[in-house]
This record gives sequence, structure tokens and C-alpha cells, in this order.
Amino acid sequence: MNTRRAYPTWFALGALLLYGVFTLVPSVLGILYSFTDWNSYTTELSWVGLDNFATILTAGSNYMHVIGNTIMFTVATIILKTVIALALAVLLTEGIRRASSFYRVLFYLPAVLPIIVVSLIFRSILNPADGLLNETLRAVGLDAFALKWLTDPVIAMWSVIGVDVWRGVGYIMVILIAGLLAIPRDYYEAASIDGASAWSKFRHITLPLLTPVLAVVTVLNLLYGLKVFDIVFVLTRGGPGRATDTVYTMVFEDFSKGRWGLATALSTLLLIVMVVLAYFVIRVLQRDEND
Repeated sequence: MNTRRAYPTWFALGALLLYGVFTLVPSVLGILYSFTDWNSYTTELSWVGLDNFATILTAGSNYMHVIGNTIMFTVATIILKTVIALALAVLLTEGIRRASSFYRVLFYLPAVLPIIVVSLIFRSILNPADGLLNETLRAVGLDAFALKWLTDPVIAMWSVIGVDVWRGVGYIMVILIAGLLAIPRDYYEAASIDGASAWSKFRHITLPLLTPVLAVVTVLNLLYGLKVFDIVFVLTRGGPGRATDTVYTMVFEDFSKGRWGLATALSTLLLIVMVVLAYFVIRVLQRDEND
């Protein structure tokens, strides 16, 4: 009997051991190294306190620029993905009944494609010289709209955001559809009897009852946006200049140049920001749900 009771414990201990060795211990060591001058130029390791963080947070530094880029990317993708995904979710559960399953699969398909593959495809499509998009625009006489999608400092970040939204909106849509289908239909039937319009139903029934799902979606998008790396690296490598550099592309650059202490400090700073923002987002959305 005791053996049976201990059986789940041994499974949990194994998982916790793996988590501790491969996640918890490296994370703690990374935080500790962020307070040192760890680098590839010397074998000596010195404690520098908050110097690395001061370097990162210096006004006008490259680090503050990439932090701004990361915030811009995160806010834009959260808004665009949520709004578009919510519109598609409502349309596919309320508006389009016929072949809705086909459209769900169609919109979700980009989410299952490897992000590297998507980035490489769109890097070819958005190539300013002979990319498919510009070639098509020129072919139909819209030469003025054939822009330098990945090489113009003003447009490049929005191109990356557009590609990321195209790939991720289907995933968010599926989560929101699950939330919409969980709302009891009795509420909508009662509202219809009272003569409520479609907008009133959406505003007073759908949105309030979908708040917990929106909280999950917002946190997922927030965490993804703050630590975005691969799609930016493949599409633009942070260029032109540092127009599309994000925190993790900067971390990658610092590690590759041997500035390991500075890179871990930047990662630690991002971890703190992610935890704090996720906490406040959940609190705000839960408060709205209770209200």
C-alpha cells in the first residue's frame, strides 16, 4: 500500500530533478553571473554589482533602443493578434456555419509551420529587389507600393510584426474559439428575447465571459513578444542597423562577442520585466472579470 502511494511521488521527483538540473540551476547561475564581469577576454571573474544593469539602462545606449523595439513589437503583436483572432473566432462560431471547420484549419495552418521555415519563405517574398510581393505589385502597375520591406529602417519592424501576426493569429483564434464555445447559449437566447442587438450581445455577454481566456491569450502573447528572437534573426538579423534588434538578438550578439556577464544581465532584466508585467496583466484582467 505504501509503495502504491509513493509511486506518484517518485514520478514527480524525477520530473523535478530534471527541471532543477536543466532549468532551475542554470537560471540561478545566470542571475548570479549577471552581477559579474564574466567575459571571454580573461579567466578572472570579478563581482561588479549593478554595473552591468547600469550599462544597459544608460539613456541613449543601444540597449535602451532594443528594449524600445521589443516593447513596440510586443504591444503591436498583442493588439493585432488579439483583435484579428477575436474577429475570426466570432465569425467562425457565429457568422460562418458552413465549412467553418475548413476555415479554422486554414487559419490555424500557419501556426503549425516551423517558424524558421516561415521566416525564410517571407524573407524571399519580401525581398526588395526580386521578391514575390514587389514583383507582383510591379506587374499590376503598383510600383509606388513596391517598398523596401526588410531594408527600410521605418518599414522593417512592421514587416516583421506582419509576418509574426500572420503566423500566430491562428493559434490565438483556436484558443478564443474554445472560450466562445464554452459560453452557455442560454445567455444569448435570453438576450435575443429581450431584443438585444448583436453588438450588445458581444459587449455585455461575450467580452465579459471571455475575459479569463483573453487574460491567458494576453499573457502568452506578452511572454512570446518580450523574448522574440528567431523570426527577427532570420528575417533581418536585427537590421537595417538596429531597426529591428530586440532584447534577445542583443543577448545573442553579446554572447557571440564574449560579453557574457552583460548578456546574462540583459536576460535577467528581461526575466524580471516579464514576471512583473505578467502578474499585473493577470491582476487587471481578473479585476475586470470580477467587476
